[in-house]
Amino acid sequence: MRGFDLTPYRRSTVGFDRLFDLIENNTRLQQSDNYPPFNIERLSEDRYRVTLAVAGFRPDEIDITAQQNLLQVIGRKDESASNDRSKFLHVGIANRSFERRFELADFVRVEKADLADGLLTIELVREVPEAMKPKKIAINGGQIVDISKDRDAA
Repeated sequence: MRGFDLTPYRRSTVGFDRLFDLIENNTRLQQSDNYPPFNIERLSEDRYRVTLAVAGFRPDEIDITAQQNLLQVIGRKDESASNDRSKFLHVGIANRSFERRFELADFVRVEKADLADGLLTIELVREVPEAMKPKKIAINGGQIVDISKDRDAA
């Protein structure tokens, strides 16, 4: 994949350095390994779901770590158990360790994770603190109105 030149955007914007760095790093670190396959769904305005196909993994072999703006999913297979493949005529199910990283937006947190039928489902929710929500400022000393409530009712 070709790289993007974001220089024109960098010089005409202020405060978007982190976003441009994420884009550049992502294109530089494009992995050719697409294991395990995954889906990302937007369930609603502030709810998301990441689903990874992790057939053959048990819950104790998967480690999910949520840090600020980063979700990391690591699957560790016992290499000694997978070394005896002499009985297999064909091995089509990938049974190897993996690491997947997902950059999260501000205020996105992991709500829960489930493993069923070979699919690891991670529910994410964005919770913007009250202090960060937009507020309408009245002119001439009027009352401040929380406009996020108006938007939620719509």
